[in-house]
Amino acid sequence: MENDFTAAQTIVVKVGTTSLTHDNGTIDLRKMDALARVLTDLENEGRKIVLVSSGAIGCGMHRLKMSQRPITLEEKQMTASVGQGLLMELYHRSFDSYYQNIGQILLTKDVFSNPIKRINARNTFSELMKRRIIPIVNENDPISTDEIEEERFGDNDRLSAMTAALIEADGLIILSDVDGLYTGDPGKEAQAQRIDIVEKVTEKIMKLGGVSGSSLGTGGMVTKLKAARYAANHGLETIITSGSDVNVLYRIMDGEPIGTLFRKNQKFYQVKEQEVKNV
Repeated sequence: MENDFTAAQTIVVKVGTTSLTHDNGTIDLRKMDALARVLTDLENEGRKIVLVSSGAIGCGMHRLKMSQRPITLEEKQMTASVGQGLLMELYHRSFDSYYQNIGQILLTKDVFSNPIKRINARNTFSELMKRRIIPIVNENDPISTDEIEEERFGDNDRLSAMTAALIEADGLIILSDVDGLYTGDPGKEAQAQRIDIVEKVTEKIMKLGGVSGSSLGTGGMVTKLKAARYAANHGLETIITSGSDVNVLYRIMDGEPIGTLFRKNQKFYQVKEQEVKNV
């Protein structure tokens, strides 16, 4: 399985809550440190990395000693408000160990639809990456309801795809609690097989996503498939794979057949390139 990631210079990596926490919901510091090490090493290699990270509500739950995920919108926003600063503090500690600077970018859905905000956001990303600073992106949960209510925006899977398109990245990697898309539920169907390559995210493919999610995160495979479809329609390849071992990022960059690769929409990409040339 060939992919474009071996030559990719700008990469968006999305990590979900379940990839950053222990089974009891507390932050897995060893895994966070490993993620910082790998991403810093990829930066040292000459690539530009953007990290889209969930975990604010999880951090807030831990600090507030909450045993269950908050239910009401107000509780979710409050918990995210407490947790976002804690999440960034932990990231700073991990990245500082490798002398890597990071910057926080909190986005809301209107940034992608408002031309002026869109340009401002793109310029911020550009300046950060120019200075070899890794942007860490999350939705501004305390003032935005779209992600928390799982309505039009989706969750950080969709945010990662939109961010990748915004900065015109070369590829998107979604680290999840599953190692790819399967023909059935691998937990229930022994004959279920992982799909190595998806040429196009059709309705048939979408149905394979099911509605499964975790108690800590907000998304399931469906949101990841929507993200892959969005990325494909903006000329980007996406890989969905397990984030249990973040060293998988090295293997992807080396061209190994990891997870499920979603091909970019060549027709859309070619039209986009032609439009750029005509400007």
